[in-house]
Amino acid sequence: AALLLLLPTACAGGDGAGGGSGRDAATPTAGVPGDIVVASGRDVTGKNGIRQRLIDAWNAEQEKAGTGYHARLVELPGNADEQRSQLLGALQSGSAAYDVVNLDVTWVPEFAAADLISPLPESLLDEDVIPAVASTARWRGEVYAAPFNSDVGLLYYRRDHLRQAGVERSDLTGGLDWPQLKRLIATLNDHKPPGYEKGWTTQLAGYEGRTVNAVEAFASAAGDGFALTDEDGRYDATVEELTEGITELRRRTEAATVLPGAFTSDEAASLGDFAAGRTAFLRHWPYVYPALHQSFPGDDRLGVTSLPGRAVLGGQNLAVTAGSPRATKATDLIRFLTGRQSERCLLDAGFAATRASAYTDDSVTCAVAAATPSAAPTGEGADTVPRDAAGRPRYARDVLLPALREAVHRPRTPLYGAFTQTFTTELGALFSENPPGDAELARRLDEALRRALPD
Repeated sequence: AALLLLLPTACAGGDGAGGGSGRDAATPTAGVPGDIVVASGRDVTGKNGIRQRLIDAWNAEQEKAGTGYHARLVELPGNADEQRSQLLGALQSGSAAYDVVNLDVTWVPEFAAADLISPLPESLLDEDVIPAVASTARWRGEVYAAPFNSDVGLLYYRRDHLRQAGVERSDLTGGLDWPQLKRLIATLNDHKPPGYEKGWTTQLAGYEGRTVNAVEAFASAAGDGFALTDEDGRYDATVEELTEGITELRRRTEAATVLPGAFTSDEAASLGDFAAGRTAFLRHWPYVYPALHQSFPGDDRLGVTSLPGRAVLGGQNLAVTAGSPRATKATDLIRFLTGRQSERCLLDAGFAATRASAYTDDSVTCAVAAATPSAAPTGEGADTVPRDAAGRPRYARDVLLPALREAVHRPRTPLYGAFTQTFTTELGALFSENPPGDAELARRLDEALRRALPD
């Protein structure tokens, strides 16, 4: 299964066509007809995936209207950090002619604060955009991007493993908490299905996956008041709060419950362990839902439910680069790509849509040809995704939408790169052979974050 790594990008100057709030009064860049270049990471729905098909649909409209504009998708190589570096370098130097960029939600403040992206119309964030998702597109009161596809942590589980271990309740659709999950894992450990090793796996290698899992633990321990930074991106946690979060993370990663390989796993490795049957539970993102259902057709062996505790919000937002000579038309393109029908297309194809209507309004349909993809990231094979009567992935309305609405943010700061590197590095001590105590590790983490996120 492919890794959904979409890069940061920058948002362009000028207001968008179609109007917005009074704040949209900045002088628009009318530009001259030509190519609008969209920079993004690889589309996990495969070659000629849903993003390309949506761009093709917009191009068809432009050709019919004779506007002279044409959008072109450029997929950047490398992982998310490498893509972020490429985009920062390109936008700061002006060496790449990108008009629209697909920006990881954690990088919006950084690119906005660096003036690499410019404000966009308020109208792009109407009441249909899921509120938690919409907030990822703002920085200091301004709209700098439009949510394209979202993401949130989910819990996948093997129904067949649960039945083989004698668990009566093999359908966990209603959700469960961590104590309940641990009791299920204890039962599995006592009655191991063939090939089973440990209860659950996730992504704890020294990269963003560790940050995500730790933030989910910290947020679960803190409750509704969780925040490591204030609204201006300044660090404002206490040692006591950090200690509680570390204690929760330690509980979740006890040797009795987690697969040892999780400590060196990324998205692909953890998915492979789960598919191979070495665990019964997997914390992962929505985009693996189609791939897993290719391995486990139907609902008999595979299930998905909300993640116990709090789940982290991910996703990518579209922005117009500050140096775009076609800012107004680029904003028109973004409006099309993030509109109701486009979001329904993204949901049908396997992404988490950013608009509530994609999940709840049967009158909103996808008009793009072949919007329902094959289950394989390569674009091969038949669609095996269980779907509701309206053609959506069956879990979308009752599992995915509530998870998105209740998801928590990672710290929103222009110094997010410094935060996540520090957070990941310091928490690595928890998984060492001789880990420090929770309070001592919290003290070290607090000191390191204060150096990484100065006022």
